[in-house]
Amino acid sequence: MPRRGPSLRQPEEFCRTSTWIPAKFRTFSQVYSASLGSRKFNVILIGFFGITALLLAMAGVFGVMAYSVSRRTREIGVRIALGAGPGDVLRMILSQGLRTIFIGVAIGIAGSLALTRAVQSLLFGVTATDPLTFGGVTLLLVAAALLACYIPARRATKVDPMVALRYE
Repeated sequence: MPRRGPSLRQPEEFCRTSTWIPAKFRTFSQVYSASLGSRKFNVILIGFFGITALLLAMAGVFGVMAYSVSRRTREIGVRIALGAGPGDVLRMILSQGLRTIFIGVAIGIAGSLALTRAVQSLLFGVTATDPLTFGGVTLLLVAAALLACYIPARRATKVDPMVALRYE
């Protein structure tokens, strides 16, 4: 009987001479993980840009509110001199900021609902109009904007009426 190839009793020789065995063995999970490498990179990159955008938006809201409070220093001083407490001043500044925040959130939700078809192919495991995602993102943005409004509002509660009346 002619010999057709190496016997199974000599696995090293069999693997060296066989042409149908791949040179590198990998499990399915390793192959699957390697195929998702570029997508993982894209998700990390988009997440980084998203966090950067959130921080820039917070800086913008903070700047606008700080400017608004500095322009109203005299008014805040008069209110405090006439008996307004720190809670009243804080509520006044935060309500002004919240009004702006909610207008921006409403415009943002309307815009994102309008653009869902454009990003639907990029989403995995979630629909383009997922209410949980919309709610979570909305809460995150409102909380970040509220924090950006709170710092100037807290500073406004510490205004000394005599200094504010002499301001400018």
